[in-house]
Amino acid sequence: MNHKNDNLLRNRLRLISNEAPDLLHQGLRGMERETLRVTSQGELARTPHPRALGSTLTHPQITTDYAEALMEFITPAQPDIAIALNELDAAHRFSAAILQNEDEYFWSNSMPCVLPDEKDITIGWYGTSHVGMLKHVYRRGLALRYGKTMQCIAGIHYNFSLSEDLWRLLQKTEGQASSAQDFQSESYIALIRNFRRYSWLLMVLFGASPAVSANFLRDQPHQLQQFSTDTLYLPYATSLRMSDLGYQSPAQAGLTPHYNNLAAYLQSLSSAVGQPYPPYAEMGIRNKEGEWQQLNTNILQIENEYYSPIRPKRVIQRCERPIHALATRGVQYIEVRCMDIDPFEACGISLETARFLDAFLHFCAFDASPLTSDQEGKENTENFKRAVREGRRPGLMLQRDGASISLQNWGLELLDRINVVAEVLDAGRADQAHAQTLSTQRQKLTNPELTPSARVLASLNENENSFSNFALHQSKIHTAHFRSRPLSAVETTNFATMAQQSLVEQEELERLQNGDFAQFVEKYNKLPL
Repeated sequence: MNHKNDNLLRNRLRLISNEAPDLLHQGLRGMERETLRVTSQGELARTPHPRALGSTLTHPQITTDYAEALMEFITPAQPDIAIALNELDAAHRFSAAILQNEDEYFWSNSMPCVLPDEKDITIGWYGTSHVGMLKHVYRRGLALRYGKTMQCIAGIHYNFSLSEDLWRLLQKTEGQASSAQDFQSESYIALIRNFRRYSWLLMVLFGASPAVSANFLRDQPHQLQQFSTDTLYLPYATSLRMSDLGYQSPAQAGLTPHYNNLAAYLQSLSSAVGQPYPPYAEMGIRNKEGEWQQLNTNILQIENEYYSPIRPKRVIQRCERPIHALATRGVQYIEVRCMDIDPFEACGISLETARFLDAFLHFCAFDASPLTSDQEGKENTENFKRAVREGRRPGLMLQRDGASISLQNWGLELLDRINVVAEVLDAGRADQAHAQTLSTQRQKLTNPELTPSARVLASLNENENSFSNFALHQSKIHTAHFRSRPLSAVETTNFATMAQQSLVEQEELERLQNGDFAQFVEKYNKLPL
């Protein structure tokens, strides 16, 4: 798709600027940051999630993702991403003080530290309630299907929504006869289509994982090059995390949800959640000792097992599947999942990067988004693959509408178009933050040595050519940064109270549950999709 016709984008921005500029700032933003807990030697922490941080099952802001040592910080949704980033910083500062008791640090990179044998990587534990065991057994299933090593990769997830009143304004002005819910849902799906067209740009600008520890591959065949005795890399890579080294499986290879409408997307996921996969069936739901090892033997145990750089989302209710929530109440927000941890930022992402994401996602939402053909879908996939494996290669060419175009030229064109959105977002701001981040990203495209991935490779040379040494160095700097800025007494008390309350909530769930776990899983698997 080219950009010969910007009428829809400009018309929408003009409408919002003239009639309801405040609506543009009433959407919500939130972040989820994953990070491994490591020892002072850069080894995976073997300790349980600290009880002083609360329950990983019920704490709203501090939990774990896959491994017991893979922490996840979740911010509440806020109208300004700067507020969310401040809350992310506060959660890190509280946690860093607790981890000091065990001399542990936040790992500063997406790709993991040198990992122990798979058997020695502990899966996240969420208590003995049926809900907690469901989360734990699901993770056992991930270990069985994909291995534990892959589950130690970390990232930043960015949650984004626009005001529902803004969607209604656009619907009324554009004369769309569908329901407000359907218009909003299909508009988010249109955003996702544009995101998949252009997300290669995010990998070039923000990818920060061009190298990995040699033991990450577990002696598996690969196409990486030797950087040093303990480090593998690709010279022009931006994000090995998002390459075929990441979340891949034969079962999911044929799973390609369509994003031309919400119904088609939901049907594709529903089929995968309900369709048995013979290799998983051979493994069985329980092992020889009778212990649960996966929730079912389908292509996907649950919807979240499907890994995608972006997802349509809705907050689910108790005893509800995500697919059912989307089907009955529509899309509420989108979750961007392709962002690497920035090892040069303490929280893993800067405010400047977040401002660019805002401008980029507004552009994807407001720009024309034709339906995606099979051919364009293949182009999108191939462009993304090229960007993550060789996005800094001089003269790299991508495909657009069946024709070759240089990555640099296309990227600069996109930044020019996104700048129109940035101007509207900056209206009334004194700092012109969105325009400034556009300027920074232009410099990266014209000088790739400024990109995070290039900076990582340059930094390896300063750390004995070792990814592990570099990452541990950054981890100690960032964790010390958090510990040097202790929270106020009131803030500390608030976090401590939140932690204690989450423990009480988990204990209450365990005390009041009825029936056995097998019945609970059977009932969950039968929930409507």
